[in-house]
Amino acid sequence: MDIRRITRSRNERVVAGVAGGLGAFFNIDPMFVRLAFIVLAFINGIGGVLYLVLWLIVPNEDSLTAGRTTVQEAADEMRIFVENLVNQIRSAFQR
Repeated sequence: MDIRRITRSRNERVVAGVAGGLGAFFNIDPMFVRLAFIVLAFINGIGGVLYLVLWLIVPNEDSLTAGRTTVQEAADEMRIFVENLVNQIRSAFQR
């Protein structure tokens, strides 16, 4: 019996790997999942919230931790992502 879990992809990652992981789980192209998140974000705003929640609760594909540690790990990853994004924006405006 093969147990499949939803995980965040390390290979198909644009931001956090949520769409890549969902695409792999449902055996569809991650681009369709990304488009669904974008459409939901524009229609009623739930797409962005849903993406952030999934980023927090879905573990990375190589992570063996569960529960609070997964959320802590994702929160640290979010912090690093935002810091890098802010640094890139700052450096673009300093040119």
